Amino acid sequence: MPELRRMLPSSNALFVFDAAARNGSFTAAAAELNVTQPAVSRMLGQFEEHLGVRLFDRTAGRAVLTEEGELLYRRVVDGFRSIESGLVEIERRRKGTETVTLSVSSAFTTHWLMPRIDKLQKQFPQVDLRFQLISGALRGPVENVDLGMRFRDREEPPSGGTLVMKEVMLPMCSPSYLGATDPAEGNTIIRLAETPGDWAADYASLLTGRRGAAKGLSFTDYAVVVQAALLGQGIALGWLTVASHWLLTGALVPASDRLTTTRRICEFLPPRSRPMRPIAAEIRDWIITQMHSEIAAIDRLYPKLGAMDACY
Repeated sequence: MPELRRMLPSSNALFVFDAAARNGSFTAAAAELNVTQPAVSRMLGQFEEHLGVRLFDRTAGRAVLTEEGELLYRRVVDGFRSIESGLVEIERRRKGTETVTLSVSSAFTTHWLMPRIDKLQKQFPQVDLRFQLISGALRGPVENVDLGMRFRDREEPPSGGTLVMKEVMLPMCSPSYLGATDPAEGNTIIRLAETPGDWAADYASLLTGRRGAAKGLSFTDYAVVVQAALLGQGIALGWLTVASHWLLTGALVPASDRLTTTRRICEFLPPRSRPMRPIAAEIRDWIITQMHSEIAAIDRLYPKLGAMDACY
């Protein structure tokens, strides 16, 4: 910070610079800041002289950023946004509201969390929930959020996370797809594009009774994979961390009597750069408890699957 103060003629110069860059005009910046246009021009001229570079090309009443100006503007915008976010968070806390950001898959958010978001909001009325959504595989560091759902191999070193459940999948389809049985037809297998191999080959038979040549659908977003199955377009391999709600409601039904388990586990991880906030830990525990209850209900509904033993 002492170095930054040395490099700036005044902190106000950044606000004037931001307004001029954003508006592309010294006159518009002056109107926004409630000062005169000559005052803006003088401040920015002093700023440029202090830095020893031109920040704007002034042409025909317009102010166009130079290459150096573009570089500075990107950093100023990022900095102002970060400061604004901190001030908003302080204001929300003052009013009794806390912001919690979750890093989770778009599929988990769409198919597991959304059906019970009202219950979550009633349980945590003081929380403003936000999401960092991942459309593909849940991997990568947990940064700039309060809580992240990730998968890891059970043989990997402990990550400091909290177990959600083991990775367990089950072929699923809609009741209408299961009921429309024509043995001469083949199954439509719905895949997540980045999933290696052909999961359907691991199942000698599926409950649809179809014996024809299989067809395929492939999507890069697992939320769409589940949605296609819900709409009766085929059979999807359903992760229980995502599709358990639809199994319980009957919108999806097992297309096999056998679960698939892997060496991986699903965990909630704290942010890498700071301790987990208490409110984030409470939301984590609420989700884990809800999911455990749901798997127990699936176990009662489909006892042959052995869902509880497989998941925990």
